[in-house]
Amino acid sequence: MDQENYSQVPTTSQVSEALSEKTSIRYTIFIYFTVSALVAMLLSGVALYVQMSRQLTAVVQEESQVVLGQVKRSVDSYLRTIMKLSDSLYYGVIKNADLSAETVNSQITLLYDNNKDSIANIALLSKNGELLEAVPAARLKTGLDVTQEEWFGNTLERTDNLHFTTPHVQYIFDNNENQYRWVITLTRAVEITHGTSTDQGILLIDIRYSSLQQILENIALGNQGYLYMISGAGQLIYHPRMQLIETGQMTENIHAAAGYRDGSYREKYGGDMRDVSVKSIGYTGWKLLSVTPEKGLPLSNLKMRLFVVFVVASFLLVLVLINAFISSRITNPIKELEKSVNAIEAGELDTQVYMGGSYEIQHLGRSIGDMAKRIKMLMEDIVAEHESKRKSEFDTLQSQINPHFLYNTLDIIVWMIENEQKQQAVNVVTALARFFRISLSKGKSIIPVRDELEHVRNYLTIQQMRFKNKFTYTIEAEEEVLGLASLKLMLQPLVENAIYHGMEFMDGDGQISLRVRREAKELWFEISDNGLGMTKDQVESLLSEAPHVSSRRGSGIGVKNVNERIKLYFGDHYGLSIESEPDEGTRILIHLPAQSYAKMPDKEGA
Repeated sequence: MDQENYSQVPTTSQVSEALSEKTSIRYTIFIYFTVSALVAMLLSGVALYVQMSRQLTAVVQEESQVVLGQVKRSVDSYLRTIMKLSDSLYYGVIKNADLSAETVNSQITLLYDNNKDSIANIALLSKNGELLEAVPAARLKTGLDVTQEEWFGNTLERTDNLHFTTPHVQYIFDNNENQYRWVITLTRAVEITHGTSTDQGILLIDIRYSSLQQILENIALGNQGYLYMISGAGQLIYHPRMQLIETGQMTENIHAAAGYRDGSYREKYGGDMRDVSVKSIGYTGWKLLSVTPEKGLPLSNLKMRLFVVFVVASFLLVLVLINAFISSRITNPIKELEKSVNAIEAGELDTQVYMGGSYEIQHLGRSIGDMAKRIKMLMEDIVAEHESKRKSEFDTLQSQINPHFLYNTLDIIVWMIENEQKQQAVNVVTALARFFRISLSKGKSIIPVRDELEHVRNYLTIQQMRFKNKFTYTIEAEEEVLGLASLKLMLQPLVENAIYHGMEFMDGDGQISLRVRREAKELWFEISDNGLGMTKDQVESLLSEAPHVSSRRGSGIGVKNVNERIKLYFGDHYGLSIESEPDEGTRILIHLPAQSYAKMPDKEGA
């Protein structure tokens, strides 16, 4: 008894093996990666904390000043380009021209074309507000008196200065555009010559706001930092969140910023501390400000960057080595299982599925193997069922042909005997025997084109004896098509329809033509007659799914029967097409694949 109980106690190796088999992949990944990540985070956090806290504020302020200086130089350069354009217009064009005797439009247009990426409009106004020149072509808006505008009076009062407005929607000119353009208007007083007299005027340049915006909008000032610009009077010129400010969804400390001089400041706004740097833009009185919130201060010092990179790289290297080992232990079984799944996906259902690794992977491998076996069994059952159904349908359609023609031919023989045409009846019986010898074809459903043509030739021989002097026929086929595969009893029902429905009531001028040709991988049979023809509705009814009503003579189901048999055997891409017009005859095309009869896999039956 003790010995029996002892044998039931599991050994240490058995317990270890059982645990390894039951250990889940999720648990393994969680333990290994959590421990390694925690160790890496702890070491890197302790090493970086001291250095980061010491130099953060000083580095950010220094970097902000550098960035702000670069942006200021870019804006200064941009404005100097605009002012040089203003000088060129005034001293190179307007001041030297007599506007009473010449126009300066072409010279202004040339300068506009060279600067149109940053300039929206150039205009010359008299001191009375009259538009003397405008490029591109435009006119003052109806009802607008520019002399009442603030910028107009300021320009004439301070003639030695250049005047810049704040950004606004262009409202002075009608330029036949439906869109609104944001511009900053530059104006200056100019001297205009009319003959022997001179008078004051105003040169106006609309600067595209988007060209200035492009200089400012892509500036990065670290995490949560941004840059904005105001006029000397504290009006907002640019802000990355300008739309939110204009709609009242956020605010900016513009009032305090208007009083700042160039330098760095620390302010509290909206409950948060932030560093602000200020630089003035020459010629305009505008101020450029950078804002860096304390909670978003980045680490920018080069030494600190190198130190951080070194520490992070060291920890990453250790972490990569550890994770590589862990990943290989976990993922190798998954990769092996994936190979098995790919093989099954490619159609190799007999593949031996991998069943190693953790418990879940082993279970998954067994499930996939069982699934592959069931799929294979189901596929074999479906193929067998489909083949049986197709053969049954094909045999049913095939069986409709022979009795139908036999009944019609026996009618012909009876008719000949009744009319004492015994020799002709003997000839018909002989042709009928040859006809049915090919019809039987040892149970085959696919026969060579040669036999199918011989079959229909015997049929036409019989019908010519029945309808003497009613019609003639021709059969044309190249030698290369005679050995190709054809569906048995395919042509006879179609020729039968041509005779009964097309030739029966003609006086001897009937013609039936049968031609076989090959085009690359396609085989075409063409049956044409010059009989009574059919209407479009009659043609459609022959191949429609609606029940077909047989006529007094001929094959009521022949055409549809042939079409269905072709599609059953060769596929929906093949079949019949019919062209017919009343009193002009009928043309039927049979489309089959050009396949060698000797290479057909199913020559013994459908």
